[in-house]
Amino acid sequence: MIPRTEKLSVPLFPFPNFLCFSSSPPPLLSEMEVKILSRKLIKPYVLTPPHLRTLKQSPVDRVQNSVKLAVLLYYSAEVGKSEEVEGRIKRLETSLSETLTRFYPLAGRYVEEGNWVDCNDEGVEFFVAKVKGPLSQVILSRKDEIIDQLSHLANGGFTSPIVSIQLSMFDCGGLVMGFRFSHHLFDAFSAITFLTSWASTAINRQRKCIEHDDEMIWPTFGMTSILPADDLPKIKPMPPLVGLDNTVIKRLVFDGAKISALKEISHDPSFPRKPSRVEVVTALIWRARMRVSRAKHGRLRSSLATHSVNFRQTIDPPLPPWSFGNLVSKATARFVAAERGGRGDTELPELKVLVGLLIDSITKSKNRKVGREDVFPTLLRTRNELHEAVEKGEVDVYRFTSWCNFPVHQIDFGWGRPVWVSRIPLPYVCTTLMDREGGDGIEAWVCFNKQEMPLFMRDEGILAFTTNSKEAPAPRM
Repeated sequence: MIPRTEKLSVPLFPFPNFLCFSSSPPPLLSEMEVKILSRKLIKPYVLTPPHLRTLKQSPVDRVQNSVKLAVLLYYSAEVGKSEEVEGRIKRLETSLSETLTRFYPLAGRYVEEGNWVDCNDEGVEFFVAKVKGPLSQVILSRKDEIIDQLSHLANGGFTSPIVSIQLSMFDCGGLVMGFRFSHHLFDAFSAITFLTSWASTAINRQRKCIEHDDEMIWPTFGMTSILPADDLPKIKPMPPLVGLDNTVIKRLVFDGAKISALKEISHDPSFPRKPSRVEVVTALIWRARMRVSRAKHGRLRSSLATHSVNFRQTIDPPLPPWSFGNLVSKATARFVAAERGGRGDTELPELKVLVGLLIDSITKSKNRKVGREDVFPTLLRTRNELHEAVEKGEVDVYRFTSWCNFPVHQIDFGWGRPVWVSRIPLPYVCTTLMDREGGDGIEAWVCFNKQEMPLFMRDEGILAFTTNSKEAPAPRM
């Protein structure tokens, strides 16, 4: 089976690839030579029928930021040597082409003027690069030195493809697969659904197994045909994004033992359940951010901590299992400084106070049931409330998103599971939580104002419960 492809003669990125930096690389990367071997547009194996050519976006899809979700999967040298290079590339291209037949809008083009996707089969962008240098020593053993370089990619210019992929092959046999997804069509659940489906098809090709229809993921597109879009609230514009030039990203490493200790000190018998590792890490970072705000304003301010929550599980009757698009709500925990009585305007709350607020907000968000007719109005109202709080500036708003427990560490294209997964931060102040290898730890990617980050990093809680990322052991190679 030959995939439908189209070769590209010129790079479509202002930056040519995920691990090549065009301007004055730091000493760590100065000896890393990256060569683009090929650029192609991979098209669906089967042409999209005319009646599916137009995909109308949902009201929630339309108001997403014009940014791209980006994730990188790192595979060790040993598994990278398990297959000939040409065979590996051919298998990836063919399986991607087959997968796009089911995920056909991803090979189309977004039409901003009409808020729709032209499912014209132009293809997904697929780069192959050769990197001179060992992945284990140059990249994985010194992760922090590459965060700033990787962060610039999220703020780069956007190409017309909805999805861009790059396979970077190192001399040692290690591999890095980088992906960028347009937020106009994807949330994290959708992105991981696509990657999981593609990986399954790729590994079945390697094993020469026939993939039966009932074993495949068949996504459902076009939520506007399932969910009513009447009587929607007026959309409040999102406040301007903070450019990454004014921010810095730090990677905080919480190992399993430190998280267990955090759970122990932050639990209260009055809680309806024990706190999760995501909740205690979020509370610790929230409290450290409050300390920075207090130093900046001279008093303790009220604040919100928001977490993205997959909204699919709350909809009644349930949606099809692989519903595609942006179906994410916000669980918002509110700390109100004025309600603290005689304890003063400057004293930070105990960690368990913030944990309790997070447990309450996240539990309510996950347990509520919303009828289909209320899905879009509810999501838009939640979005408006957050934007209004940011715009007024009367409270501090701290955004969190968690990829913990998503099966991203299980994505196997036929050469084993990734030894590390990293995100490219979005161009606004936010904290992203990721699983550590093994699943009991957390890596927190904190994006913060450059001037305020040093004070944040000196917070006693951050110092006590994180492993300095330069000392943290690299993933097993």
